[in-house]
Amino acid sequence: MEQPKKDIIRETDAQSIRLAKTLLRTARFGALAVIDPTTGSPLASRVGVATDIDGTPLILISMLAAHTGALLADSRCSLLLGEPGKGDPLAYPRMTLMCRAARLERGAPEQIRAERRYLNRNPKAKLYVGLGDFSFFRLEVDRASLNGGFGKAYLLERSDLLQAGPINDALAETEQSALDHMNSEHLDAVAIYAHHYAKAAGDGWSLTGFDADGMDLVSGDRAERVFFPKPLETQQDLRKTLVEMVKAGRAAMTAEAT
Repeated sequence: MEQPKKDIIRETDAQSIRLAKTLLRTARFGALAVIDPTTGSPLASRVGVATDIDGTPLILISMLAAHTGALLADSRCSLLLGEPGKGDPLAYPRMTLMCRAARLERGAPEQIRAERRYLNRNPKAKLYVGLGDFSFFRLEVDRASLNGGFGKAYLLERSDLLQAGPINDALAETEQSALDHMNSEHLDAVAIYAHHYAKAAGDGWSLTGFDADGMDLVSGDRAERVFFPKPLETQQDLRKTLVEMVKAGRAAMTAEAT
């Protein structure tokens, strides 16, 4: 008797969701696939990536690029995220997001926030962000396919990846001032977040974003994601959580050194 085939898709759990969110929040670039309006064939290109405060991917692309015209003709697209390291590139986690692209109107609150967060993540984009032929797009996520390595396939829903709720707008209003304050006055705390919580080596770490789930850090081309012990419920929880994490991290690092 023929044996039934084993389902290769694993059940989505907290670990797979955290891996997916980490890939999403730490991505510097991705492979954007669109539908060529002339031929109907797939068209793939590399794009710089950041995330909005809820986790939605943000891209900044020129109206002169073929993929931009394709998105305006048909908003359906996918975005592949995940960077390989040494050895077999297929051994490293990657994720494909199925999305619909929405162009942000220049000067609208959503566009202003997207620009701020994108430049925090990709500061070199300041060279061309103001050019008239460049536009920001939100890639509204429908679902995702996560490959966490050999034999680790998951299907994720929009709700698994994105943070919903009024806290997003509340955090967005004060996020930049909090980032500026931490990066100018509390680099010792930022180093603790990087070294203890992200287990990252080296110096020069700075914060690029806060959201209800956690924080994003960079040092040169390196990026790390640190999740809060529990998601923030209000904007006021941010400072309390940051202070508590510094105290706990400093105590743990001191204990490890003795």
